[in-house]
Amino acid sequence: MVQNIDAAVFQRMMIHAHAAINAQKQPINDLNVFPVPDGDTGTNMTLTIGAAAAEMRKKHYDTVGQAAVGTASALLRGARGNSGVILSLLFRGFSKAIKDKETMDGRDLAIALDFGVAAAYKAVMKPAEGTILTVSRLAAARAAGCAREDGSFEGVLEAAIQEGQEALAHTIDQNPVLKKAGVVDAGGKGFLVILQGMLDEVRGLPMPETGEDGAVPNDKADFEAVNVEDITFAFDTVFIVRKFKENTDLDPYRQYLESIGDSLVIGEDDEAFKVHVHTNTPGSALNEAQKYGVLELAKIENMRTQAEDLAAGRHVQSTDDLDAIEEELERGPAAPVHAAPEKKFGYVAVCAGSGLEDVFRDLGVDGLVGGGQTMNPSTQDILKAIDATPAEIVYVLPNNKNIIMAAQQTIPLCEDKKVIVLPTKTVPQGISAMLCADPDADEGDNTAAMMEGFANVRTSEITYAARDSDFDGFAIHQGDYLALEEHQLFGTDQDLSAMLDRLAHSEGHQSAEFISIFYGEDVTEEQAQQAEAIFAAACPNAEITLLAGGQPVYYFMISAE
Repeated sequence: MVQNIDAAVFQRMMIHAHAAINAQKQPINDLNVFPVPDGDTGTNMTLTIGAAAAEMRKKHYDTVGQAAVGTASALLRGARGNSGVILSLLFRGFSKAIKDKETMDGRDLAIALDFGVAAAYKAVMKPAEGTILTVSRLAAARAAGCAREDGSFEGVLEAAIQEGQEALAHTIDQNPVLKKAGVVDAGGKGFLVILQGMLDEVRGLPMPETGEDGAVPNDKADFEAVNVEDITFAFDTVFIVRKFKENTDLDPYRQYLESIGDSLVIGEDDEAFKVHVHTNTPGSALNEAQKYGVLELAKIENMRTQAEDLAAGRHVQSTDDLDAIEEELERGPAAPVHAAPEKKFGYVAVCAGSGLEDVFRDLGVDGLVGGGQTMNPSTQDILKAIDATPAEIVYVLPNNKNIIMAAQQTIPLCEDKKVIVLPTKTVPQGISAMLCADPDADEGDNTAAMMEGFANVRTSEITYAARDSDFDGFAIHQGDYLALEEHQLFGTDQDLSAMLDRLAHSEGHQSAEFISIFYGEDVTEEQAQQAEAIFAAACPNAEITLLAGGQPVYYFMISAE
């Protein structure tokens, strides 16, 4: 049993944990019960801990306490969605317990896990059992008991995971929705995958290398053993293609790739295939692949320049550097890193869609953060927009219930501006809040007016089913139109006009005085006008407004006041 760990081991543990959850990201996503396409738990937790893994790769820490603090800071800024924020809170408390430790043994680990649980429970307004909170709490309790008997780091972590697995299995009985769907809690599962990845690193097990589709791993070139002149085909090319049909014959494509490259590996299942090939014409390989299916993911690296960098002792660039490079470009010299206060109030809103962005700009929003359903922005993304807002007090409109917690994490991070997060759960709520903003009011009156403004808004949305599901009495099939009222499932239909008509005749719209219809990027002008006509006929006493929102995912967002 490994008795204790130092900073270097801790850093590797975080990198391993990210690889572990990345490999299981989709199975965790699939545990989400609600069939609406959203920023799924596995994706959010992977992106969140990915920020910490990137930090651990870049920096060297002398003590385990310093490494833990660095991890917590990166997680806080990289947190996405509620599951990502709770994960960051667990590690924030964790880091506070060991910030002064040079190494960490089992007793230190048990205390750190307990501190993490306390921090998470304290931050969550209404902690619910049968979630990641339950799993982490019971795992920490078992760790404490084990530490009194066995002080080894490995033994305590193993005991925590074992108890966590039992707690995870019980979540299905603690949440009626999970019980009906026959699944365990996705956040709790993700947390245990992360802990298991950390334990696997301590035990010297290899990190997962297969993609989430289970395809053949990407064989990395051994640049130390290769001279630049020996590299016949320069580009290490890896990509995944979703097949048009099952039983696709890939032999002709295999022969084509062998004619333009070497080191060819093709792995496939019934639905997709993954290609690894060295070639001088990666574009040709990708173009030819599209005869067999839809390209989903691609990675291309220049092995010659990588070999030259390695020989010269320089950093070897890879696609892993793309996020950092893009961040530097976004930070460019022309973009203000921090704006000094020039006015009393400023506003930051989260939304997706050019039409919705225009609406918020017209209402006086200073900063827009791209995101919403399926793409939850991180705390750092929101913090950047706040920093660039030239105001003493900055209001943040998350406009999505899964972004509110990430937005709230910016409050202690902003040193010279006061941040007020209004808990807007939909874009129409955010728009109504901005309509009530008063630049001449004092802070209390302005906040109260905006809160009152969006409290009276009822939001309905029409999207599609991302997966088959039996939810809340509805037998839902992938691709069905779904109507939601205040985030609750209103109904499903295979006909969009029929779905709109049923929604227009609902009680909330029949009693409304004002109805605004925002149509999305996949809706034609003709379909939008038809939706307006349906609501005008069904709601003759309401004033109907039709606007091009350009939002993804949702065909229509409809507000009623």
